[in-house]
Amino acid sequence: MMLAAVVPDTRSMTTIHAAAAASPPLAGPALGGRRLPMLDRARIYACGITPYDVTHLGHAATFVWIDTLSRTLRLLGIEPEICRNITDVDDVLDAAAQRAGAPFDAFAAVQQFHFERDMAALGVRAAQHEPRAHRYVGQVIRLAAGLLATGAAYQRGGSVYFRGEPAVQAAGLDRAAALRLSAEYGGRPDDPGKDDPLDAAVWQASEPGHPAWESPWGTGRPGWHAECAAMALSVFGVGVDIHAGGKDLRFPHHAYHAAMAEAFTGVRPYARGWLHVGTVTLDGRKMAKSAGNLVLLDSLLAGYPAAAIRLMILDRPWAQDWDYAPGLLGAAAIRLESLYRAAGRTALEDQHVIAEIRRLLATDLNVPAALDLAIEAGGAPARILATALGL
Repeated sequence: MMLAAVVPDTRSMTTIHAAAAASPPLAGPALGGRRLPMLDRARIYACGITPYDVTHLGHAATFVWIDTLSRTLRLLGIEPEICRNITDVDDVLDAAAQRAGAPFDAFAAVQQFHFERDMAALGVRAAQHEPRAHRYVGQVIRLAAGLLATGAAYQRGGSVYFRGEPAVQAAGLDRAAALRLSAEYGGRPDDPGKDDPLDAAVWQASEPGHPAWESPWGTGRPGWHAECAAMALSVFGVGVDIHAGGKDLRFPHHAYHAAMAEAFTGVRPYARGWLHVGTVTLDGRKMAKSAGNLVLLDSLLAGYPAAAIRLMILDRPWAQDWDYAPGLLGAAAIRLESLYRAAGRTALEDQHVIAEIRRLLATDLNVPAALDLAIEAGGAPARILATALGL
């Protein structure tokens, strides 16, 4: 399907700045109903991929929303600084690299290249920081030592375990649900070295088939949650303005990451706001390689423009789970064409409409309402919104 493209010119950007001057500046975006006051910079930690397989629609949805948050912040006069990590020390990746007969880091680098190519094709801008976990082993060791010093962790059998109760409490989960999710996401609640099944490895003692590094506790490798905590602390310091990622990672990964960072620094909260993007399903089931129900991004791009795929993802609340069906792409293409036609209309430049579009995007990234308004108004508001959404 071919769609006419709108390429915003410099007049669109001039109009954005004029609109900003014509109305009082917003104090910052609101996420989850909570306003996050900001001056001119936002530190965003975007929980990245484990690069062991192809990019699917579920991945794309998370990173398109993070990109849209970034673009919205720029529209508000706030410069986003994004750290999007690469988890290249991971049990699943190790197994995939062994099947491919490749070293874990080389295998991960190739998969990372494919992911970044897919993101670029979708119009997702590159992050300013892209730390790879295997280059931050020293920082994880320092994190483990600091957690031991505060009593938030203990050492046993060459491993260092973080006491997990604070993370479970912060997540508001009962013990049964926390144990189920911990097992589902590789938390090894049956590890006999733990004081409590909900404790998490900051440093995991060496095991066959996995890379290993020297540490004060013997050879081993970083734990998953500790990798992200160490990379985020190294890049941004004691905290972030927004932590973003898929809703499915809220517990245990994000909860343990935040709890480790807070225990290490003593600064709370670790994140002022969270962007937990809704899960994409197919026939009611979460997309997963193990389930064999992936919708691959390159297949979608072969049939539809990237802008239509982006709009299919964005034309809904960001926290909402949704089920993919091919008809959604067709509907998004029609909606996109309506926006393009509206952008091409000659209309008076209504600063109040432009200001309202900014307000809607700043209020929980309300893309559907902003689209409705831009299509109705036409002209500059539609062109500004197309630019702001990367369409």
